[in-house]
Amino acid sequence: MSLAVLLQHLAPHKLLSGIVRRATRWTWAPWKNFLIGRIVRSYRVDLAEAENPDPASYAHFNAFFTRALKAGARPLADDAEAILCPADGRISQSGAISEGRILQAKGRHYSAAELLGDAQAADVYARGGFLTVYLSPRDYHRLHMPLDGELVATTHVPGRLFSVAPFAVEGIDRLFARNERLVCHFRHEHGPFAVVLVGAMLVSGIQTVWGDIEVPPYARKITHRDYRGRGIRLARGAELGRFDMGSTVIVLIPAGLGAFDPALQPEQAVRMGTAVGRLSRGQNVTSLDKM
Repeated sequence: MSLAVLLQHLAPHKLLSGIVRRATRWTWAPWKNFLIGRIVRSYRVDLAEAENPDPASYAHFNAFFTRALKAGARPLADDAEAILCPADGRISQSGAISEGRILQAKGRHYSAAELLGDAQAADVYARGGFLTVYLSPRDYHRLHMPLDGELVATTHVPGRLFSVAPFAVEGIDRLFARNERLVCHFRHEHGPFAVVLVGAMLVSGIQTVWGDIEVPPYARKITHRDYRGRGIRLARGAELGRFDMGSTVIVLIPAGLGAFDPALQPEQAVRMGTAVGRLSRGQNVTSLDKM
């Protein structure tokens, strides 16, 4: 085990994340301008595509970090049957789910049941497909819908807050199934799909457009929320939520609904709205009515 991975196991994840949360919301101008300037310079952030391109005008660092983009900055793939990338970032892994097992990194897997916190909900994805996208500090941090969908339910799963940087993903077993996360279940007209928002060290804030701040507070037990009948429908490409700082988003689709592009490669840069897969024509798969 490397020293970096060992420190991940020993670090007080939630204490450190709480300190960073407060620091990134401090409105004192010299402090927030210093943080924003460091990110802009270190990661060469393209301010021209931001809806508000003036970094000094943001109330605090987190407001800048979760900034909106100008209309049209992320055009959606023209193909109406394309599955869209939900975020800017890099591909961590993608491909087929084999008997309910998802590839995390070379030699490391975890189960869809662990990830979703619900074995019954995972059944439909047992032979489906997955896409894992890692967001670094340089990336746009709002998350968008890969497909049209009605919100069916969410599951808030308690856990650790390991880093989701490549060194941790390669060195920590079942990382995404161990970190705190919010599982969002949707229903497309031809079947279900899930979008999983994974928290991480110093990066544990998760918001959604329907529930505002979802994490923190951190969960002490698995919490399910039923949204059926509330009419929460989000269009393909619409904003779903955002990460306070960077993290990882995972999309699951069942066999029969579609497939992710087999040409996608680990570490490949991707942008929200580009095609990362395609729906299957004329097929319907199991619904989530029993959740």
